[in-house]
Amino acid sequence: MFGIRRKLRIETARMTLRLPLHGDFKAWADLRAESAEFLAPWEPVWAHDHLTRRAFTNRVYWAARAEAQGTALPVLMFRRDDQRLLGAITLDNIRRGPVQAGTLGYWIGAPYARRGYMREAILAMVHHAFVQLDLSRIDAACLPENAASRGVLEKTGFKYEGVAQSYLQIAGRWRNHVLYANLRADRRGRTDAG
Repeated sequence: MFGIRRKLRIETARMTLRLPLHGDFKAWADLRAESAEFLAPWEPVWAHDHLTRRAFTNRVYWAARAEAQGTALPVLMFRRDDQRLLGAITLDNIRRGPVQAGTLGYWIGAPYARRGYMREAILAMVHHAFVQLDLSRIDAACLPENAASRGVLEKTGFKYEGVAQSYLQIAGRWRNHVLYANLRADRRGRTDAG
């Protein structure tokens, strides 16, 4: 039985979430290129080779290693009825021991935004993290003005916890981020951002 791993698949009502494969390159590169202007205000500046096959190959190998080592779960989101790539969601920085936590990040292709796909993916990933991975806490952060991201986090059980100053470089400059968390046994009640 050693050395045999089942292929990770997380099923939602409309999607399959799975690790990236080498054959996903064209769909991934096309969707990222088509959505570049849509994603640019919310993401770090892309490396010059971001959309190359070599960079994607490195991403595939990293995803497999990270999942096998239990440090991250980086999956692509595919619509089940036509196998179309919609975006990606990653549970990263998984910490064990007394922490039992991870950090959530995600992106959706421009043509698929505001259709409930990310909400569905986040709910599935959170469920998987709490039930299958036995995590206790999932953190997420976004720019204060990213109303769509804040809304989807709040609709999926994440609660506002504060602001991190100069948290990430986004679009080439250090930006503050609002911090959210989802707890497996959350007794905090509603916590609205001020």
